[in-house]
Amino acid sequence: MAQDGVIVGLDIGTTMVKVVVAQNNGGRFNVIATGSAAGAGLKRGVIVDINQTAEAIKQAISQASSKANVAIEEVVVGLPANQVSIQKVSGLVSIENQNKQITGQDVVNVTTQALNSLSLAEETPVEFLPSQFIVDGFDGIKDPTDMIGVRLEVQGLVYLAPNKVVDGIKTAVKKAGLSIAAMDLAPMALAPAFLSDAEQNFGAILIDLAGGQSTASVIHDHKVKYMTVDYEGGLSVTKDISTVLSISQDEAEAVKVKYGSADANQASADQIFYVDAVGLSEKKPVDERYLAEIMEARFDQIFDRLDQQLDSVGADDLPGGYIITGGSAATPGLLAKAQAHFGENVQVARPNQIGLRHPSFARALAFASFEAFQSDLQKLIKAVLMGKQNYQAPEAQPYHQADKQAKVIQTTEDEDDFYMDDEAPKKGLFKRMKTSLTSLFAETNDED
Repeated sequence: MAQDGVIVGLDIGTTMVKVVVAQNNGGRFNVIATGSAAGAGLKRGVIVDINQTAEAIKQAISQASSKANVAIEEVVVGLPANQVSIQKVSGLVSIENQNKQITGQDVVNVTTQALNSLSLAEETPVEFLPSQFIVDGFDGIKDPTDMIGVRLEVQGLVYLAPNKVVDGIKTAVKKAGLSIAAMDLAPMALAPAFLSDAEQNFGAILIDLAGGQSTASVIHDHKVKYMTVDYEGGLSVTKDISTVLSISQDEAEAVKVKYGSADANQASADQIFYVDAVGLSEKKPVDERYLAEIMEARFDQIFDRLDQQLDSVGADDLPGGYIITGGSAATPGLLAKAQAHFGENVQVARPNQIGLRHPSFARALAFASFEAFQSDLQKLIKAVLMGKQNYQAPEAQPYHQADKQAKVIQTTEDEDDFYMDDEAPKKGLFKRMKTSLTSLFAETNDED
């Protein structure tokens, strides 16, 4: 992409557009610049103002391009989990070349055949995760490339997003003067960036607290097995503050950031600040505990609804616990509030790249890193999804775990108490392992 291994992650959120410019040289992944712009023009994951969104993308890209001193023409853009459905598919093709050695083109062919088996009307395939390949009846194969056979099968999970979401993003990016290298489903990219290998394998809940919505994803066996979206997030908290205190939304956002807490128990009624309330000639005094009570009520509602959805599919007690990221994850007291709802096995994760610590950049960073470390097999499958059936995968870059360092884990309320990747304490990681997983996992994994 672009030059010298430059990869640009683009996150189009409800309230902000975030850009991360990274460089991947020999598997060494480093962030070299970021950009952001307000006013994304989204509502419930759907772009409702193409021009507004395109302008915000241009501003964020221009800012990042200037910082990085790199011309940006191509981006890896994210897709929200809104109304995404998951289906099992399978495909079967014959190996056509004379020596019967399976090539990348055969993988493209069988993936295309599997996706063609879908009856699509208002949805677009955006991700495909093979559970296994089968060569001449021999199953359990992860990558069939270079094997010898006459028949190749694939079984896996396909993720379908609404056309209105996909088309809106494509149009806005194109209108901003950019081309799309890849489109990544947000939970799919976030999981390897902010969950350990054990958490992805044995099961964990990834919660993304964004501005316009909050998403909970069930990760198990390195796959996203379930997603639920609550259409409230940090912006809802800001609106509550604005309404209750009778102040402008801009002032409410500033007050939230400067004085706010998600946990009223951590706020003091003795700490007073002043706001410009509508209808009053003098500034209105407000104490921090009252502000926290306003914020806490909304976070309680969000967590309650997410918890109910997770409980309904039997995914509320996974051994990896809960990992929370997204812009609102930076709210003071958020960890304590989440632990009150979900139990002690909760962590707050945020990027750990130099100069990039705020969790609001988590998705943009994840989109870039997800593409940087794709295997040749994954690149071939992604090419099919992007309509590039003649794609030839470049030589794979080696992966250096020590260089990735995507996250910092916060397990206490001390803002300075952070742990790096493998050093992060996994409290009770296996303590609450279920004796048998629910039908949620059995139904989406019975082909393994």
